[in-house]
Amino acid sequence: MKIEQLYTGCLAEAAYYIESEGEAAIIDPLRETKPYIERAEKDGAKIKYVLETHFHADFVSGHLDLAKKTGATIVYGPTAKPNFEAYIAKDGEELPLGKVKIRVLHTPGHTMESLCFLLIDENGKEIAVFTGDTLFIGDVGRPDLAVKSDLTREDLAGYLYDSLRTKIMTLPDNVLVYPGHGAGSACGKKMAKETVSTIGQQKQLNYALRADMTREEFIREVTTGLVEPPQYFPKNAMLNRMGYESIDKVLERGVRPLSVKEFLAVAEVENALILDTRSEQDFVRGYIPGSVFIGLDGQFASWVGTLIADLQQPILLVCPPGREEEAVTRLARVGYDHALGYLEGGFAAWQAVGKEVDSIESINAEIFLSRMKMPNTIVLDVRRKSEYDTEHVIGAQNFPLDFINKNMAELRRDVHYLVHCAGGYRSVIAISILRKRGFDNLVNVEGGFKAIKETGRVPLSEYCEQMTEL
Repeated sequence: MKIEQLYTGCLAEAAYYIESEGEAAIIDPLRETKPYIERAEKDGAKIKYVLETHFHADFVSGHLDLAKKTGATIVYGPTAKPNFEAYIAKDGEELPLGKVKIRVLHTPGHTMESLCFLLIDENGKEIAVFTGDTLFIGDVGRPDLAVKSDLTREDLAGYLYDSLRTKIMTLPDNVLVYPGHGAGSACGKKMAKETVSTIGQQKQLNYALRADMTREEFIREVTTGLVEPPQYFPKNAMLNRMGYESIDKVLERGVRPLSVKEFLAVAEVENALILDTRSEQDFVRGYIPGSVFIGLDGQFASWVGTLIADLQQPILLVCPPGREEEAVTRLARVGYDHALGYLEGGFAAWQAVGKEVDSIESINAEIFLSRMKMPNTIVLDVRRKSEYDTEHVIGAQNFPLDFINKNMAELRRDVHYLVHCAGGYRSVIAISILRKRGFDNLVNVEGGFKAIKETGRVPLSEYCEQMTEL
């Protein structure tokens, strides 16, 4: 028997490969199928099942393409109603895989069709539980992401309380816990950085599994502090339920080199968004006017999903050389299937033909000190509210990147903004979007809040000072 966690940091998502006696199961695969097929081929195994813990909201699963290419059976839990052929397993049902069995545990709460998969070895010993978004390391799944549910988040939290205590906490303490996500995912509030644990450890350390916690306390704690989920979540969940275009067609359309002339023609005819995926340092030095920056070396897919409202938006790519297929693949992971090609030769090709170039003024923390008190100047902090509340520059305006499209009216065009985030990635995204919307008086602070704080000469919030004294 083999168990392998296939973790994708950009989405903080874990898929799983289980193999026994030449038969394999894949749990919660990402959109691209090649890694899973190659993994099974390495063992000389046939993929028998594609096991889905629920209709995912934060990414588009690869279940349809993987099943079509391998002949595997797609498995969902009770109450799931997919718009395609799938096996709907019963609670407690055991699926044979080589010499082992996988028991289906229906655990409604995160969503009503949510389930966990319990791996049982050939001797009948319970080895590991794959918990999807029901149980994370240090947290549990948020109860407000169900698609078209007539239940409130409090209702779903109540179901989750029951599921955890009747199906998960009753397992032996030494059973391994393999969750669907790790720290950085928006599917929970405070996940740990670890991606594997045990039932016993989680009983001790996970706030939601306290033995003395009442149902009412659980509901209150799980639903308190939830921020609005990214706008693409319900759209991805619907794609996972209803179906989507083959990843092969998406890649064929998107991984297409275009000359500067062809690139401009497609941009005009298709009203395409030019998405620059290089580093923030390269972007501020020079970029195609009107393009938006979201770098591949950050949480690219989740920021695309958060900031680009329309899944059908035609997209043209400016990429670091050799990373064009990666960009198209990562767009497809969150349902953006309409990449129409990339600029052949990258930004250097644009420069080589003498096309107009724009740039962003970028200053270091020392210059920031001299600029922040200038007349008609505001420090714009684009970190999340939770980060801002922990500590911030006194007088800074909090303007979270997550909600930039919704809150644009809060900004003034006659003010000079010094824009920072935590380290420099999000501030450049924000400035690129604001520049595209006609805001010109924007300066990027290199190194973000970390660099500002390291100067030791910037007044921080009183809350931060009090915490430091403690």
